[in-house]
Amino acid sequence: MSSAWNWPLAALLAVAGFFAPVLLGGSPAIYAALVLIAIFAVMSYGLDSIVSDLGEVSLAHTVFFAVGAYVTALLSVRLGLDPVGTLVGTIIAALIAAGVLGLITLRLREFVFSLVTYAVAVVALTVAANWSFIGGSDGLRGIPAFEIGWLGIRAAGDVELWPIAFVLLLATLYVMRSFRRSRLGQAAIMVHLNPRLATMSGIDPQRTRLQVFLFSAPITASAGWLYAYQRAYVSADLLETYFLILMLTAVVIIGRRLLLGPLIGVALILAQEKFWSFGGYVDRIILGSLLILVLAYLPGGLFGLVQALAEARHRVRARAGDTSSQTRPRKADA
Repeated sequence: MSSAWNWPLAALLAVAGFFAPVLLGGSPAIYAALVLIAIFAVMSYGLDSIVSDLGEVSLAHTVFFAVGAYVTALLSVRLGLDPVGTLVGTIIAALIAAGVLGLITLRLREFVFSLVTYAVAVVALTVAANWSFIGGSDGLRGIPAFEIGWLGIRAAGDVELWPIAFVLLLATLYVMRSFRRSRLGQAAIMVHLNPRLATMSGIDPQRTRLQVFLFSAPITASAGWLYAYQRAYVSADLLETYFLILMLTAVVIIGRRLLLGPLIGVALILAQEKFWSFGGYVDRIILGSLLILVLAYLPGGLFGLVQALAEARHRVRARAGDTSSQTRPRKADA
């Protein structure tokens, strides 16, 4: 497809996406599901830049999600800041947390890296559940409705919150697309695939890893920012393994380094949970089993499976064509 059609096609898809709740019936349940899909997709894109581009599996990205939610709750409830102020505070807090975590894990790779990041998540969960300043096990309640008075924006429910969630999702998609085309994105891929070649090319692997961490954290934290307004309270359950498994599954189920991969993955997962649920515990078993299945048998995700099937079908047709040409009788000589 010509590049001249990229932006018109993207604009058309964006308009269709915005009106998706109406096209799907416009019920409150539809709006609630789509708001959550947008929020959790944004949450997953932060991890996607670490897993797909940097080649590491961070098990601490729930920390950034929780940082966004807790900072939003503290700044809105105790200081009375509006969503713009809480978003700024969320980004700053996420950058600080990512800088600390990035420096701790700067020299670690693969299994050790994942183990340390998981330990950080466990510590964060323990602190959140027991620190009275942020509500302890009861969490923080009373988060006001999403309202920016000087812009005339007020979102008291999922119907009003949908345009905000959709804009956040579009902004995240644009940022991710720009990142993968940027010098940092290309450097991250080179560090992932061949660290030695990256060093010979003048790329500092440790600096690149830290920069990607600093890039990814605010994305996931911004999802926590909006989730706090959508749920109206925050608690230590934001750091539970459910959100981690949800992120990981969304990143790998469709295929890595696909711009719409995490979005489609989250949509599939939440559609099952919201509209074809078998109960909370069974749904979590299904989610965990799906992650195991994809990692064990579909390393390329569902998109990789479709590609493999298409290539196999093409090879079968090519062989059939060669066989028919060899067995076709020659015309008699004149």
